[in-house]
Amino acid sequence: MPLKFPAFRFVLLCIFFISMNSTFARKFPNHRIDTVATDTSSVDTTAIVDQDVVLLWSQKNAVGVNLNEVAFVNWNAGGNNSISALFHGNFERKYQKKYTLWKSNIALRYGINAQEGRETRKTDDQLIINSTFGYRRDSTANWRYSAKFNFNTQFSNGYQYPNTEKHISSFMAPGYMFVGIGSEYTDPKEDLTIYISPITQKSTFVLDQRLSNEGMFGVTPAIRDEEGNIIEEGENVRTEFGFLFTSGFTKEVFENINIDNQLSLYSDYLNKFGNIDVDWQLNVNLTVNDFVKASIGSHLKYDDDVKVKKDIDGDGTLEAQGPKIQFKQMLGVGVLYEF
Repeated sequence: MPLKFPAFRFVLLCIFFISMNSTFARKFPNHRIDTVATDTSSVDTTAIVDQDVVLLWSQKNAVGVNLNEVAFVNWNAGGNNSISALFHGNFERKYQKKYTLWKSNIALRYGINAQEGRETRKTDDQLIINSTFGYRRDSTANWRYSAKFNFNTQFSNGYQYPNTEKHISSFMAPGYMFVGIGSEYTDPKEDLTIYISPITQKSTFVLDQRLSNEGMFGVTPAIRDEEGNIIEEGENVRTEFGFLFTSGFTKEVFENINIDNQLSLYSDYLNKFGNIDVDWQLNVNLTVNDFVKASIGSHLKYDDDVKVKKDIDGDGTLEAQGPKIQFKQMLGVGVLYEF
């Protein structure tokens, strides 16, 4: 089975981060901290907490699994037995003090499919870390000065099935990191956020040297001599500087039916400004009861630096075809536990 987990230690660090934040959040639950001294002669005044200081910690945790299974016994129409599983989790922490807001979350997804007569295949693979720090001037302002950090990669090797001899992606190949400052708008009535950053650095990591030598995901490929020998290794990090726009919107359109829309647009100032990288996710979530959930989703991506490769002539070698729209559609029913 070609699935491997070079990111195992990284996952452990994520779990440690989550557990530490959970412990800290339990020490500071949602409440107003007031300290009242009736006898000031016996109280150290330096230890008195200002009654106007409000500390607010909140957390959301959700883990779940979606399952799909098909089994045949003497079925005249034919078919192969198969089972699919998608494991997912989301862990969110929010800290608020007066006009300051710090919100972070980790999202994990990993899906596999086992079908009779072929190897186990990966169907989904995602690790996303987001953190936003914002400050607003007063309690009525809808705009915040914000700094945003985003990182995303995958856990295990990816393949152009059925070819599993050479992987086309792996942990931190690619890995994407966005760091920027700007302004964020939060609608007071709708669950809508808009973030605009004219100063954002985008870093693309390709730490797999074979993939970086091939120039995958936009990094500079290796320099070779006339015989194909590598003179200089390909670069492992590509850095861009540009403009970032993100938007998030969630709404209950009908009872127990929610829409979640997330859009990200990025354009590099120095390399073909106006050529936009798109990352758009649209999900419809249906609640059956407290534990059983259903979801229908789509994920569209476009990055001019990502060249799609396919084996056109059937010789086992992948040929570059240039950038193309990437699209994924998902439908799942499963169990979700929130705590």
